[in-house]
Amino acid sequence: MTDKRVLVIVEDDAPFARALKRSFERRDYLVLLAAGLEDLAPLLRTERPRFAVVDLKLATGSGLACVEALHAAVPDMLIVVLTGFASIATAVEAIKLGACHYLAKPSNTDDIEDAFSRAAGDAGVMLSERPTSIKNLEWERIHEMLVETGFNISEAARRLGMHRRTLARKLGKRRVK
Repeated sequence: MTDKRVLVIVEDDAPFARALKRSFERRDYLVLLAAGLEDLAPLLRTERPRFAVVDLKLATGSGLACVEALHAAVPDMLIVVLTGFASIATAVEAIKLGACHYLAKPSNTDDIEDAFSRAAGDAGVMLSERPTSIKNLEWERIHEMLVETGFNISEAARRLGMHRRTLARKLGKRRVK
């Protein structure tokens, strides 16, 4: 048995996953890789990782399903969700499903390890005095709808009452990945 800390990285961007893996291995983690939920299920039958890093937007669907599966398999696992398009809606859902933290990309190994160490939360965090802008509210609503539709752009556009190309343009301005 190894004395290394076991970490699973759920990421469909292979070069990014490999880079993150190497970085964590240099910090004495035993790193396992999964590209999505279909790779994660067999891995969880044989391994009990203590840590996980999950990309929110995977080629095969939402990383939220992976968070749910990881938390169900190992309830005390420290799970950090990474995303290129952060929103309050997905942050809330990730935490409800078992994540301990939610980070916007780009994030590095230091940021992720820091998030693992701050799993308990901080009641003294400073509150923002700045009101939410209309653009941010729009982005939050779009992202909330994307989560509800399983990141189906056509269905999200229909529910939002906008043309699919309009939604695609808005998503292109704020990169999803």
